[in-house]
Amino acid sequence: MSKRFDTFGGDEIRMATLAEVARHAGVSASTVSYVLSGKRSISEGTRRRVERSIQELGYHPHAGARALASSRSNIIALMVPLRTDMYVPVMMEIAMAVATTARQHGHDVLLLTGEEGPTAVRRVAASGLADAMILMDVELEDERIPLLRAGDRPAVLVGLPADTAGLTCVDLDFAATGALCADHLADLGHRSVAVVGEAAAVYQRHTGFAERTLQGLRSRAAARGLRLIHRPCEGGYESTAGTLARIFEERPDTTALVVQNESAIVPLLALLRQQGRAVPEDVSVVAVCPDQVATQATPQLTSVAIPAQQMGRHAVELVIAKLGGSPTEEVRLLGPELTVRASSGPAPSA
Repeated sequence: MSKRFDTFGGDEIRMATLAEVARHAGVSASTVSYVLSGKRSISEGTRRRVERSIQELGYHPHAGARALASSRSNIIALMVPLRTDMYVPVMMEIAMAVATTARQHGHDVLLLTGEEGPTAVRRVAASGLADAMILMDVELEDERIPLLRAGDRPAVLVGLPADTAGLTCVDLDFAATGALCADHLADLGHRSVAVVGEAAAVYQRHTGFAERTLQGLRSRAAARGLRLIHRPCEGGYESTAGTLARIFEERPDTTALVVQNESAIVPLLALLRQQGRAVPEDVSVVAVCPDQVATQATPQLTSVAIPAQQMGRHAVELVIAKLGGSPTEEVRLLGPELTVRASSGPAPSA
């Protein structure tokens, strides 16, 4: 009888074999294989007996053998380009939600963090490394999308390109997010608003979430009679100081700031205090950021939260549905929610 051993820290942990499962359940090895692969109909009583033996013996099918038997790897490739101009904690929170949800569906995640673009899509598709792909950091004219449309591998985008035809996408409705921020400030009587945005490279790439937030802000600002300016910011103290100085030099009557750059939030609030500008009495601040960032700030920020975990879960659910044969093309937009906290208030009188 063949035996397999794995070693962890010097201790030997014995792994049950398929033959032992068959003997324990009183069936043939081929019956155990059919129960695992689902390739043949097995009576309910036999299937339950085999599953009970698998559980009691702690049997884990070898991944390579399972892939050969089913023509599937049970792996989802997750493309997360980790760029220096992006806020990595949000990206990784989405990635963790993807990994956790995938395990609940019996899949593992292959994490691709390089900025390879179409090359990575081709490599995954050609190698058979993964059954499906989830793509993040989606640009309006993303170079990866033509490959997805031309290929037959299920894919879901966390983000919205300009043209969603033939694609399955999940994202926060960032256009509605921008509009919600503009409405909140207009309702408080503000008329001159500045947007402290992401790094310039994010807009140069036409990254979907940043572009759509700006579109929503501009459209609603025009409808509500707000004067709006947008200034990119690299984040960090020095860059934020320069951006803030430029805003108040160009628009001295600015009474509200919308911040979509998590790395600029802490230095921005510190700079406002140093300048003697009270929040929200002199300047209101509204942020598009994770709740944790908003609630740890001083003062706590009025904000629209980034639903990172929900986005990751929805992406996996959509890709699992595709693997199950669902041909549905879907754009699933999560509605934004603005939470009012201490950083926004009525516009100061002239």
